[in-house]
Amino acid sequence: MTVPGAVPSAAASLTDAEPLRLEMTGIRKRYGAVRALREINFELRAGEVMALLGENGAGKSTMVKVLAGLAHADSGSIRVDGTPVSLHSPRQSQESGVAVVQQEHSSVPCLTVAENLFIGSQVVSGLWTRRRLRARALELLETVGLDHVDPSTITENLTVAEVQLLEIARVLARDAKILIFDEPTAALSDEAIERVLTVVRRLAEQGRSIIYVTHRLPEVFRIADRVTVVRNGRSLEPKRTSDLDVAALITTMLGRELETMFPARASIGSHARLTLDGITAPGLAEPVSLAVRRGEILGLAGQLGSGASEILKSVAGLTDGTSGRIFVDGESVSTAGRRAGIEAGIAYCSSDRKRDGIFGNVSILENLSSPWLGSVSRHRVVSMPAERREALRAARMFAIDETRLKTPVGMMSGGNQQKVALGRWIGISPKVLLVEEPTRGVDVGARAEIYKHLRTLCDDGMSILVASSDTAELFGLCDSIATFYRGRVTANQSHEQWSEQSLLREVMHQEGAA
Repeated sequence: MTVPGAVPSAAASLTDAEPLRLEMTGIRKRYGAVRALREINFELRAGEVMALLGENGAGKSTMVKVLAGLAHADSGSIRVDGTPVSLHSPRQSQESGVAVVQQEHSSVPCLTVAENLFIGSQVVSGLWTRRRLRARALELLETVGLDHVDPSTITENLTVAEVQLLEIARVLARDAKILIFDEPTAALSDEAIERVLTVVRRLAEQGRSIIYVTHRLPEVFRIADRVTVVRNGRSLEPKRTSDLDVAALITTMLGRELETMFPARASIGSHARLTLDGITAPGLAEPVSLAVRRGEILGLAGQLGSGASEILKSVAGLTDGTSGRIFVDGESVSTAGRRAGIEAGIAYCSSDRKRDGIFGNVSILENLSSPWLGSVSRHRVVSMPAERREALRAARMFAIDETRLKTPVGMMSGGNQQKVALGRWIGISPKVLLVEEPTRGVDVGARAEIYKHLRTLCDDGMSILVASSDTAELFGLCDSIATFYRGRVTANQSHEQWSEQSLLREVMHQEGAA
C-alpha cells in the first residue's frame, strides 16, 4: 500500500557515469552439500538505491551475510570504492563502510535512545563528553526524521516505526557509506512505511549507496534506481526500474509466469462456525461482534494497534482480561487460556513466526508434530511411525519438501518457515484458523502457494480469520472484510461490496482522521 505523493519516485538522474561504490565478482558460498551462492556478480553505484530481489531461498540472505562479515565466501572478490576488501568479520565489514539495518530490531529496550545509537560504534570511542554525545545523537535523529525524540528517552517507549528509524540512525552513527536494508518495512503501518522510504531516498541523495531487500514490490518502483534479481544462487544482470513493471519483475524472480496470485472463491456454508459476541480486551475501545461461516475467510483490515491483531489474540485465549462470548458451532468456548481454544478446535498462527510460530533449532518434523504429540503418544511415549505419518500429511498439504523433514526449520527460507508455522496445526483438525500477517517476509511465489493452501482448507470446511495490514492481500484472498481503527470495527462487508480502492480508502481515511 502507498500514500500518493509522500515519497518521490526513484531518481531518474542516476547515470552509468556515477562511480562504482561496491563490486562483488564471482562470489560463491557452500554450506555442506547446499550451494547457497553459485555465482554472484553485483555492482552498486554511489548515491544509488539498488533493490535486491528474489524468492525465499534464492541466496539474498547469504549474500547480505557475506557483505556483513557474518559469512565468508568460498571464492570471489569484493571491492569498495575500487579497493579490494576482506569482510571476514562484522568489524571488518563496518571498517569498510558497510552496515545492515536488520528486519528484526537489535536495539536494547531498557537503554536510552542515545545509548542504543552508539552501541558498538567506533566513531565515538575515546573521550566523548555527554554534551558532545547528545549533540551527535540529535544530529543523527534529525537525519532520520526523529527530531521530536529526546536522546534520553527509554527505547521501549518508542513506537514500532520509531524503533525502525532508530535502527537506521544506529548504522549512520558508524558513518557507513553502504547501507543494506533487509525488509525494513515488513512490520510497519502505511504511515510508518512512508517515513522509512522518505529517509532511504534522502540518504541516497546525500551520496550513500543503498541495497534494499524487500518482498513488497510497489516499494521497489517508489525508491529504487535499479533492480538486481537473485535466482537459484545466481545474480542476474541489473535492470533499471523504469524499464520494468510488476508482472515482468515477478516473471524474472520466478523464472516463470505466475498465472494467478489468488485462488478462486468457492461456496460458503450458511451457518456460523465461529461467533464472537461482545468481545472486549486490552487494545479494543468497544465490544466487537463478528461471525465467520463454514468455509469462509474473513479478513480483518487495519494498521498496527487498530484492534485487528488484538481480536485474534483474544479469541486464541492469549490476552488476559478478555471478556464476552465465543461460540464454535454453537458451543461456548472459554476465553481464559489457550488450552480451551485448542480443545474447541481453534488454531492460532502468530505474525512473528520466529518468536511464536516455530522452533528454529529443531526439525521440520518436530515442529509439525509439536501441537498434537499427545495424540500419537501412549504413557508419554511417542509413536515415531504415527508422528511421521501425521507430519507427512501436513507436509503434503502445504507442499513442504518431504525429504527435508529432519532439517532444522531455522535453516529454511522464510516462505517454508511460514508453511511450517501454518501446517503444524493441521494435526489437531481445527475448525477455526486464526492467522496474523500470513505472508509477512514471504516472496510472491510462496505467497501464491500459501493463499492456495488456505483456500483449500476452507473448501474442506474450515473457517479462517486473517488479520493483515496489506489491503491488497485481504481484497484478493477474503470472502468478507471488516475494517478496524483505534479498537473499533468501522465496516464489515462481503467481498462484492468492496473494491480495492474503497478498502484502501476506508483504512487510510480512518488513519488520517487521528
